[in-house]
Amino acid sequence: MPTIVVDVMPKAELLDPQGKALAGALARTGRAGFSGVRIGKRFELTVDGPVDDTLKASVKEIAEEILSNSVIEDVVGIHYEVTNAELAEEASDAATVTDDGFGAPAGETH
Repeated sequence: MPTIVVDVMPKAELLDPQGKALAGALARTGRAGFSGVRIGKRFELTVDGPVDDTLKASVKEIAEEILSNSVIEDVVGIHYEVTNAELAEEASDAATVTDDGFGAPAGETH
């Protein structure tokens, strides 16, 4: 099943107390090289059918109206995530049928 991922972050101009605390912890534990940390939220929406333009528009609306607080947060990303099972299925399908109609087991070439 397809998964749509929505990433929400605090607005850049607002303080992020959790991020500030984590930045301090990194410095105290000797992990240098980080000038700042911001902590956000990730939502995973599992879809029952295909991901089409209507669904994408609906997810954008849901992200802006329900998943984020527009006063203090921005929706910074909405993307489709492919699971390992889907990748394996696509690879298997691609490996079994060639342009000439003959197939080879996954991982073998002829």
